Amino acid sequence: MDEPKIRVLVADDEALMRAGIRLILENADDIEVAAEAADGAEAAAACRAGDIDVALLDLQMPGRDGIAAAGDITRLSPRTAVVMLTAFGEEASVTRALRAGAGGYLLKDTGPTDLIEAVRRAARGEPVLAPRVARQLLERHVRSGRDTDTARARIADLTPAEREVLGLLGTGLSNAEIAGRLYLSAGTVKAHISRILTRTGCANRVQAAVLAHDAGLLETD
Repeated sequence: MDEPKIRVLVADDEALMRAGIRLILENADDIEVAAEAADGAEAAAACRAGDIDVALLDLQMPGRDGIAAAGDITRLSPRTAVVMLTAFGEEASVTRALRAGAGGYLLKDTGPTDLIEAVRRAARGEPVLAPRVARQLLERHVRSGRDTDTARARIADLTPAEREVLGLLGTGLSNAEIAGRLYLSAGTVKAHISRILTRTGCANRVQAAVLAHDAGLLETD
């Protein structure tokens, strides 16, 4: 039996942009664009009703913008991975989007092959960040320092195994890479990460990775 395709929502107020993204994604045999939306409200409604795996959201849309839509989708359709796909890479926009529940942030100059792979990674629950965005986040945390005591309080209820998984997640490893490092099954790692997110109050892997850094769990800390 064939594996089910990754069902993607494309939300952008420009019809030409939506058509271009659809054309790129549907070149991949394992991806289908299951829905489109021209604003944030339509995007959230489509995710709630349409069994969407990955939502690609533009930042600036009429009515409810992409950041508001990210929060709505995270609340109404928790299984949907939210990835911002926008021309705007300002630090403030990135931070607001991640706090709203987006698990990824890509820029519209992302190449077709990289966009397809990013959708696959998002569907697997892995973080997806444009290189420039990742550098901005790292630089911001270096500048601002970290509240280690608060971070360690948030991970106090994690088991030793969960802390180990969180530390590796914080280095950017995928589920399969963590599984290989710890000699666990991918399913076990996925279950650990689900419990980590619940117990720490993190909305996604990106927030969990930041928490791992702040708590001093990274091997390089």
